[in-house]
Amino acid sequence: MTTKPLLPLLNEKLKPFTFGEFLKVARESLELSQAAMAKKLKIARGTLCDIEKGRQLVTPVLAKKIAKAAGLSIELAVQACLQDQLRKAGMKHSVQLVA
Repeated sequence: MTTKPLLPLLNEKLKPFTFGEFLKVARESLELSQAAMAKKLKIARGTLCDIEKGRQLVTPVLAKKIAKAAGLSIELAVQACLQDQLRKAGMKHSVQLVA
C-alpha cells in the first residue's frame, strides 16, 4: 500500500489551512492557553489571538521563530505563512517548500 503525504491529502479533503489555524491547533494540542502560548513565544496574548484569527499575518522569519520556539514543524509553518500572503494578495498560486 502506498501512502500520500499528509499535507496534500488534507488540502484535497479540507480547505487549505492558514498559519493561524496551524498555530491554534498546535497550541491546543499542547494544551496551552493563549496566555501561556504567548508567554512561551514572547509575544502579547492579543497578538497571538490576532494571528490565530487571521487578522495579522506573519513573515516567514517570524513563522520560523514561532515554530522553533513552540517545537512545531518549521516547514509547515513557513509554507502556511507564505500561502496566507499569496491568498491575501489575491493570487491563486500554491506554495510547496522543498528542502
